Amino acid sequence: MSARRWRRRLTSGAMTGLVGALSFLAVLALVLILGDLIAKGASSLDWSFFTHNPVPAGETGGGVANAIVGTAIVVGLAAVIGLPVGIGTGLYLAEYGSGRLGWVVRFVADVLNGTPSIVIGIFAWTWLVKPMGHFSGFAGSLALAVLMIPMIARTTEEMVRLVPHSLREAALALGYPRWRTSLRVVARTALAGIVTGCLVGVARIAGETAPLLFTALGNLNFSTHVLEPMQTLSLQVFVYATGPFDEWHRLAWAAALVLMGLVLLLSLAARWAVRQRSHGSAR
Repeated sequence: MSARRWRRRLTSGAMTGLVGALSFLAVLALVLILGDLIAKGASSLDWSFFTHNPVPAGETGGGVANAIVGTAIVVGLAAVIGLPVGIGTGLYLAEYGSGRLGWVVRFVADVLNGTPSIVIGIFAWTWLVKPMGHFSGFAGSLALAVLMIPMIARTTEEMVRLVPHSLREAALALGYPRWRTSLRVVARTALAGIVTGCLVGVARIAGETAPLLFTALGNLNFSTHVLEPMQTLSLQVFVYATGPFDEWHRLAWAAALVLMGLVLLLSLAARWAVRQRSHGSAR
């Protein structure tokens, strides 16, 4: 074996080992976080934790039923607002965004992606909470939707660009108009990637706290009225983790574990749905 080939193999092996080690470190961080949450929060999970509201400060017991329902409402409403806008924007950028307007939309999306979430919260407080005269879950959902839209738009654009042009040409040759080709052929082909981008967006906003401090504020009572202050798991974790009581700290770990579990279940359910759809299309 020549020295040149030996150096190539040595370099390839070293780079492969380095990538493997870095991948292991990335996975190890997630495992350590999950392990820490399970170790400190699993013992506090019981039926009353999911079905009871918080108790007054200093008392033991209680739960986060109001925060679980509030999280589902606030994040769900944000997804209803943000997903169609983000996916539609991504499709436009990939299919029709070659002009100046497309450049402007991409620039704005990139700037919003790098904007701190607390700035979005202040913006929502200025334009929504202050004119309305009170905090609300709806304002929190709009703030989270603003955070979600640029990420989903850019991810959708990249996924749609991966669809082979031959599929577009085949649909157009069959007489499909361009807008229908984008929706019925291109979007369906890139569905798995679009869903993955949507999951990333939902996972990001599900754990946001700063925008909700300026919009939803929080509510110790059970409330499903989106025009009133509303509690979420992230706000509950923030309040309990920064509080002076050990009981609050215990519940904060449990609430953080529940929040992580909800995101994990959402990811698994969406992946299962995409797989079932793919199998159905293949048949």
